[in-house]
Amino acid sequence: MNNISELFSSMVFNDTVMKEKLPKATYKAYHQCLYEDKTLDEESANVIANAMKDWAIEKGATHYTHWFQPMTGVTAEKHEAFITPEGNDKIIMEFSGKELIQGEPDASSFPSGGLRATFEARGYTAWDPTSYAFIKDNVLCIPTIFCSYNGESLDKKTPLLRSQEVIDHAARRVLKLFGNQVHRVITTVGPEQEYFLIEKDLFFKRKDLVYTGRTLFGNKPAKTQELDDHYFGVIKPKVKEFMDDLNEQLWKLGILAKTQHNEVAPSQHELAPIFTLVNVASDHNQLTMEILKKTAYRHDLVCLLHEKPFEGVNGSGKHNNWSIASDTGENLLAPGHTPSKNAQFLLFLCAVIKAVDEYQDLLRISVSSAGNDHRLGANEAPPAIISIFLGDELSNILSSIEQGVPYRDKDKAVMKIGIHTLPEFKQDTTDRNRTSSFAFTGNKFEFRMLGSNKDIACTNVILNTAVAEELCQFADQLEQAEDFQTALHALIKQTIHQHKRIIFNGDGYTDAWVKEAEKRGLLNLKTTADALPHYIDEKNLRLFEKHKVYTRVEVAARYEIGLSNYNQVIRIESLTMSRIAKTQILPAVLKYSKDLSDEVLQKRMVSKDIDTSSEEAIIKQLSSYIKDLYHGYTALDEAIAHRDELTSNQEIANYNRDVILPAMAVLREGADALERICAKSYWPFPTYGDLLYSF
Repeated sequence: MNNISELFSSMVFNDTVMKEKLPKATYKAYHQCLYEDKTLDEESANVIANAMKDWAIEKGATHYTHWFQPMTGVTAEKHEAFITPEGNDKIIMEFSGKELIQGEPDASSFPSGGLRATFEARGYTAWDPTSYAFIKDNVLCIPTIFCSYNGESLDKKTPLLRSQEVIDHAARRVLKLFGNQVHRVITTVGPEQEYFLIEKDLFFKRKDLVYTGRTLFGNKPAKTQELDDHYFGVIKPKVKEFMDDLNEQLWKLGILAKTQHNEVAPSQHELAPIFTLVNVASDHNQLTMEILKKTAYRHDLVCLLHEKPFEGVNGSGKHNNWSIASDTGENLLAPGHTPSKNAQFLLFLCAVIKAVDEYQDLLRISVSSAGNDHRLGANEAPPAIISIFLGDELSNILSSIEQGVPYRDKDKAVMKIGIHTLPEFKQDTTDRNRTSSFAFTGNKFEFRMLGSNKDIACTNVILNTAVAEELCQFADQLEQAEDFQTALHALIKQTIHQHKRIIFNGDGYTDAWVKEAEKRGLLNLKTTADALPHYIDEKNLRLFEKHKVYTRVEVAARYEIGLSNYNQVIRIESLTMSRIAKTQILPAVLKYSKDLSDEVLQKRMVSKDIDTSSEEAIIKQLSSYIKDLYHGYTALDEAIAHRDELTSNQEIANYNRDVILPAMAVLREGADALERICAKSYWPFPTYGDLLYSF
């Protein structure tokens, strides 16, 4: 990479390219579509499509695709060549405005939660002009929404775009009361991405990893993260080569990859981008996950994005750094030098506090998955309880407002390290809390509960919509007030008093916090099966319906899709586990036991005086654990057979939670006990030590 500035965004049909390639009138029409709520006319669409096609062909593209985000959690694309026949044996390269604006993929094979019957196949993709087209693998990718024949959303992007419009309108109403006239308010996101890297050849020897993304069997090696020597440690050459390649691929696509480092666990790493518009950040994160996997593969590695690929080792999360900004560049969550006197900031802060408290169930749902259930609350990630960390300064300011006593702003203290050669620097007014699920970190909120494999769209739909609802309520009150300042102070004070239960600055990992949270009346939805039913609570249906982010049937569909995904993941895991136990582990340990037994018999043939008590003890131990293994997979198979008789998705989810997962844990105990005493040469697949310390 000789010139990163030239490389960056070189595969993106961005604003700079459009300004160069489009006639002035077309370029203006495009911007009016974005910022003035005007529909793009057919002539302008044709001009943009033709320019986009010519640019893409110059870059080596031969096909185009409507790139969308169905309810699978990954992206989808159907490639169409630019070629059009001309005459008997000639072609021309064409791409029309109609092809740019609308596509028609099959909608019957994507999750719909009952919105579509299997035979109802028609669906539509529609260009999202707020997210730039890009070239990937010689294909022009056009970001789109995806909806059914009847107009229901079948994707992640449509509700996200709707929620952006909702918070834009609500925030501008509030800003107007402060005399702050802006044209547009946006939410920005910077999602940090954690991941593991393991050797490709070892990955394919672990069928549990291949089929499920996580290890269903395995013991921790003697050393994992106890010495804290991997976190921020020197990046290994093989990993650095991968990261260099990864950055190049991401930068070509205009993805603002900024930070890279080793994470806590061995073979675990993190990538963090610079903030950008929320729907663009969602697109970029989906691309980042795809490119992580592709790039790793080129380097004979496999990138694991499962939330908990290794039992007993830190899992991987995705921190959703969320903020609100105006088109003037003002961060509406920036406290300023004197936050106690910044009434606009305090009101927006109260809107977030109220939203998180009232819709903690929806935020928990937004991070729910079978994989993330293994990670949350495991002393490596926030607990399943939602709480807000504000730090000492903001907490004290809010407390003084609630109590009606003056607050004295404190100057930042100069750090005293005791080394005279160091330049002076000031201490922040508050520490950071890594155990909090929703932490204020200076000018943004960091929602730390997302799993590494999760898309960020759903979380930000809920954040945008819930905060917009509170801002609307605030605007309704304040717009009717006779004295704005008096009403504003009373509203902030009332909100703090009614919703302070959600604020917690302590250690979220402790049992004491679980008890305290229960006293406060906070929800503790420990599993996905517990959380998902709240999707269709009446208050949540009213929220989405009021702001037209989801219809009631769209919410019900997402509830059913969430349940179905949870059940399918656990079904695949349970079947995989049973088969590995029966067809790989059992034959291996039986062979080891037989060879030990043969060794005993051979020694006795040489002399009855040879002591074989050690071998006999190991054989007895093996037999005991083999019995446990047999009973474990037999019990699991019986539970699976019973599960297959159930019909209700929620009933199946509850059964998976209460019966299948405990049965899998019992089977694992027996298998892992065998691994601890079986000779390594007999064990049928790579161990944790092999996987985590292979390079």
